[in-house]
Amino acid sequence: MATTAVPTFPVTVIAGSEEVTIRHLVLGDRAALLAFARSLPEHDLLFLQRDITQEEVVDEWLRETETEQASTLIAETPAGIVGYTTVYQSGLRWTAHVGELRVVVGPQVRGKGLGRILTGQAFAIARARGIEKMVAQMTLDQEAAIATFQGLGFRPEAVLREHVRDRAGRKHDLLVLSHDVARFEIERATYGVIDAFNRP
Repeated sequence: MATTAVPTFPVTVIAGSEEVTIRHLVLGDRAALLAFARSLPEHDLLFLQRDITQEEVVDEWLRETETEQASTLIAETPAGIVGYTTVYQSGLRWTAHVGELRVVVGPQVRGKGLGRILTGQAFAIARARGIEKMVAQMTLDQEAAIATFQGLGFRPEAVLREHVRDRAGRKHDLLVLSHDVARFEIERATYGVIDAFNRP
């Protein structure tokens, strides 16, 4: 899969009735990113591989962004960061064509289409980086997130039983979904998903 030009940011989109700016994460976002992470409900953090409420974890994330191991876009309003999407790409040759998608949207802006907008932008970045397959992980009880991803064409690949343990020691099943990057772009063009990203 040939790479294409990296999309240009920032962009302003409408989520519900609210203007949201989407731009690349930068080092100066450290404090705002920590504040956003610490405002999230406990269960939202379950499917993430790292505890992004910890300063050292966010510092590592910022270093990965600087070295382009990860591409992160943040969504912000005048009140601060309200969501983000990250595309991780393995440095290993045999999995370099696979990207891991992470999308997190704050409770205050859920149900307004922002998750879909961020996912669309993440796929544009994936295409630009030559990624052919995107995977996403979430716990089985995150029904709204699963419905959103499946509505965008993601399909289940595996269920890992009792794969996630929360801070209280409870175990949760982890669902792995995937989507072909080229097919995602074709579906956007065919079914008008691009326009749908800018509707409530």
